[in-house]
Amino acid sequence: MSAGPRARAVRRRDTEHRLGHDVDVWVASASADGVPYLVPLSFDWDGEALLVATPADSPTGRNLASTGTTRLALGHTRDVSVIEGEVENLAMDALPPETGDRFAARTGFDPRESAAVYRWFRISPRRIQSWRQADELTDRELMRDGRWLG
Repeated sequence: MSAGPRARAVRRRDTEHRLGHDVDVWVASASADGVPYLVPLSFDWDGEALLVATPADSPTGRNLASTGTTRLALGHTRDVSVIEGEVENLAMDALPPETGDRFAARTGFDPRESAAVYRWFRISPRRIQSWRQADELTDRELMRDGRWLG
């Protein structure tokens, strides 16, 4: 049972905490002809964007590279943050070594060491929504056009 809806500032704080502490995120993408694909990936948050890595030839890698957009979900269905983002497709050597080191330390996985060809995908949030239950649906939007709402 809900104790009532959280204020937007509380939801933002909760979402930022989740971005800073969670390790995995659900990544939704679609092919050019609209076939959906959903996969969990580990991520790192630098305060502005999420960094994920996946094989370049995987459905997610191909979809993110071709469409340049994604939808992410953190949490579970009764406490979720949904993020719509723009995707930047980067080669493994395109980022400073310390960025890859940070990703590996946070996630326990270093895609730079894989035999498969991985790509980095830097996801910049454009819209973020967060809610726990129906009483929070009305005011669920926290970010619009890449800017946090008041």
